[in-house]
Amino acid sequence: MATTNLSYYDKATIPNAKKFRFGIVVSEWNPDITENLFLGAELAFIENGATKENIIRWNVPGSFELIFGCKRMIETQKLDAIIAIGNVIQGETKHFDFVCDGVTQGIKDLNIKYDVPIIFCVLTDNTKQQSIDRSGGKHGNKGIESAIAAIKMAALRQF
Repeated sequence: MATTNLSYYDKATIPNAKKFRFGIVVSEWNPDITENLFLGAELAFIENGATKENIIRWNVPGSFELIFGCKRMIETQKLDAIIAIGNVIQGETKHFDFVCDGVTQGIKDLNIKYDVPIIFCVLTDNTKQQSIDRSGGKHGNKGIESAIAAIKMAALRQF
């Protein structure tokens, strides 16, 4: 459970994102959640110097498809960092476990294989309310936190 506000960051400690190009791959499953995460990420990028022209968005059907979407984005776009945005909510079957594990491992594998950092912005919650709370609700917006991580990783990549 989030114990701090996911939207908080000290702007003075964030590199200027003006020179970076970012990709965002967004799952269409649970669009009310994933759209809020995207909007938070886009806002944080722009507030820290990125231009809308340097933010590329692709949609994929679900969270499991984020892996392939990120892979193709790396292979076809010149980017400094990518955010994978998705939402998986616990149901009555093991499907939740398989999807969460597969997406986590897949994004980890892409981070190892490629020289473009991929930020994990996939909410894996027990309830819809927990997802609402982390996509602009009482715990802030994980999309903002992910954009800040992407900016920092893009700057680190330059070394």
